Amino acid sequence: MFCDLVGSTPLSARLDLEELAEVIRMYQARAAAAISALGGYVARYAGDGVLSYFGWPNSEETNAELAVRAALAVVAAMEAPVGHERLQVRAAVTTGTVVVGEVVGSGGSGAPEAIGETPNLAARLQEIAEPGSVVIDDTTRRQIEGLFTCRDLGERVLKDLRTPVRAWRVSQEHAVEDRFAARHAGRLVPLVDREAELATLLQCWRLARSGKGQLVWLGGEAGIGKSRIIAELLSRLRDDPHGTLRYFCSRQYQASPLYPVISRFEYDARFARGDMPAEKFVKLEHLLRRTGTSDEDAALISDLLGVPVGQSYPALDLSPQARKQRTHDALLRQVAVMARRAPLLMLAEDVHWADPSSLELLDRVVTVLRDLPILLIVSFRPEFTVPPGADPRATHIELTRLNRRESERLAAEVITGHVLPPALLDRIVTQSDGVPLFVEELAKSVLEAAEEAMLAASMSVPNTLQGLLTARLDRWPLAKRVAQIGAAIGREFSRPLLGAAADMAEEQLTGGLEQLVASGLAYRRREIPDAVYVFKHALVQEAIYDSLLRRRRAAIHARIVAAAENDATLGMSEPGLLGYHCAQAGMLAKAASYYRIAGGRSAERAAVAETRSYLERGLEFAANLPEGPDRFRLEAELLIALGRILMAT
Repeated sequence: MFCDLVGSTPLSARLDLEELAEVIRMYQARAAAAISALGGYVARYAGDGVLSYFGWPNSEETNAELAVRAALAVVAAMEAPVGHERLQVRAAVTTGTVVVGEVVGSGGSGAPEAIGETPNLAARLQEIAEPGSVVIDDTTRRQIEGLFTCRDLGERVLKDLRTPVRAWRVSQEHAVEDRFAARHAGRLVPLVDREAELATLLQCWRLARSGKGQLVWLGGEAGIGKSRIIAELLSRLRDDPHGTLRYFCSRQYQASPLYPVISRFEYDARFARGDMPAEKFVKLEHLLRRTGTSDEDAALISDLLGVPVGQSYPALDLSPQARKQRTHDALLRQVAVMARRAPLLMLAEDVHWADPSSLELLDRVVTVLRDLPILLIVSFRPEFTVPPGADPRATHIELTRLNRRESERLAAEVITGHVLPPALLDRIVTQSDGVPLFVEELAKSVLEAAEEAMLAASMSVPNTLQGLLTARLDRWPLAKRVAQIGAAIGREFSRPLLGAAADMAEEQLTGGLEQLVASGLAYRRREIPDAVYVFKHALVQEAIYDSLLRRRRAAIHARIVAAAENDATLGMSEPGLLGYHCAQAGMLAKAASYYRIAGGRSAERAAVAETRSYLERGLEFAANLPEGPDRFRLEAELLIALGRILMAT
C-alpha cells in the first residue's frame, strides 16, 4: 500500500521549514498508526509518501482486505486537522509477488526493500487517485470483491508501465456481522458431485470381480479430485475381499526406470533405513515367497531393486534387452498370481509423471488384464495423452470442475456445523474456481484464522493456492521450514533424510514435523525413526517448493546432495536423482557426472528412452562448464555412451 500527501508543494511554500517538518511528522505518525493497527509493516517514508507491506514479514489470508482497510483508515485519519492544516492523501493498493530483503546501497541498515513490479505499480496507481480516495488494481479487487464497494475506473495507462492497468476506486467497506467457531475435527470431506463417476467405477469393479478385467482412464486437472474419488472407491470396497496394488509416479523420478514398481516393492517388503543388503534380501525373499515366486523371477526382481542375492539364486547371464523383457514377464506373473487369489484393484496414479519403462510395462498389463479379475485405474493430468493404441473397450472418466452450487455444498461440508456469511462464501466459491482442492483448502484456512484471531466474518481469502499455503504455514514457523526442505526432496521424504538436509536441532525438527502433520498438509507413514512424510497432494508440494527463492532452493538441494553422499543409508543413492539435485544446486559438473552414471545403469536395463534422456541432460550441463580437459573428458564419455544407445535404437 502506497499513500502520498496531496498538495505538499504549496504547503512547503506556505510554511517555514520547522513547521513543515512538524506537519510531515504528524502526518506520517497518523498514517503509521492506521497501518500498524491493521497488521501492516511500514517499510519506507519517501518524502511525503509512505510505503507499507501486508503479507510480510508474516502472511495472512486477509492481506488484501487489511491493506484496503488500512488505506481507507489513512484517508479518514486526515479528516481531523494536522496542527493548523487540513491535509488530504491519496492511496493505492496492489497485489503481487515480490522479493523482500536489504538492497545494495542501504548502508547495512537492514531496511527491507520489496523488489518487483508491485510496489512500483502502487506508486503509479496512487497518482491517478482523487484526493481523499483509494485506488486498487484488478488483482486486489478480485480478492476483496463483495467486502467493499468498488467503482470501475477502466484501464489506465501509467507512467513507465508497458501495458494498461485496470483500476478500481474503493469507497467503503460492507458491514457483515458474524463470527466463526473453532475448527471442527479433521475428517474426510464427503464426496460432492461425483456420484455418476463413482457409480461407473463400482460397475467396472463388479465386472472385473466376475473375471472380466477392466481398464479405466481417470483424467482431470490438478486438484480436481482424482485422488479423492479413488479414496472413496477404496472406502466402498473395504468389506469386499480383494487385493490392492497402488503405484505412484513422481515428477522427480520421470527418468528412473520402473520407479513406481521399485518403490512399491520396497514399501511392501518393509525396507528400513540402515538395512544391510542381507537384511533386505531376507525381507524381499519373505515377500516373494507369499506369491510362490520362482527362483529366476526372484533373482530378476532382486536385481531390479539392487538387492544382491549371492548364491541363493542362479546367476542370470542376459543381455540388457533380454533382462528387461524377462523382468517385465516376472512382474506380470506377480500380478497374475495375486489376481487369481482374489480380485485385484490396481491403481497407477499421476502417470503424466511416469518414466517410459513404467509406461511400457503398463501397456503390457493392459494386454493381459482382460482375462483376469483386475480393475486397473490410471489417473493423469491433461498434459498426458492416452496412447492412441490403448484398449478401445476401456472406460474414460474426465473429472470436471464443480459448479457454483456444488462448490457451496463442498464448502459447507468442510465447515460442517457452522454457517458462512454470504459474502465470505461468495469469496471462497469465486476464488476456488470450481477446483475441489481449492474449495477445501480455502474453507479450512478461513476456519483456522477464525479460531486463532476470532476475525469478523468479513474476512477475505487469497486467490491462489500458493498464497493460501504461505498464510497457513506462517502460523507454524517450524512446519514451514521443514515443509520447504521436504518439498525440495520430493512429494514424500523420510525423517532421516530431512534431518540430514536440515540445519535444525532435533527438538525443532520434531516440532516442525508434528506441526506439519497437524496442519493437514502432510501425513506420516510408519513409525519414528523410519517415518516417511507425504504431502497430501502433489499440488501442495509444488506450491510450497515454488515459494522458495532460487538462492535458498539451491542451498537446500546442495545440502541434500551432501547428506546423500555422506550417508548411503538415506535412500538417495539413485544417480539420476542425485543429478537432479546437483543441477538444482547449480553444481553442473557433478550433475553431468551423475547423469552419465545414471545413463550407464539405464543402458544395462535396456531402458533406451531413459538412457538417452540422462545422457542428453548430462551433455546440456557439461556444455556450460569452463573449457578444459575435465569438461572435454566428461563430454567425450557422455557422447560415446549416447552414440552406443543411438546405434542400438
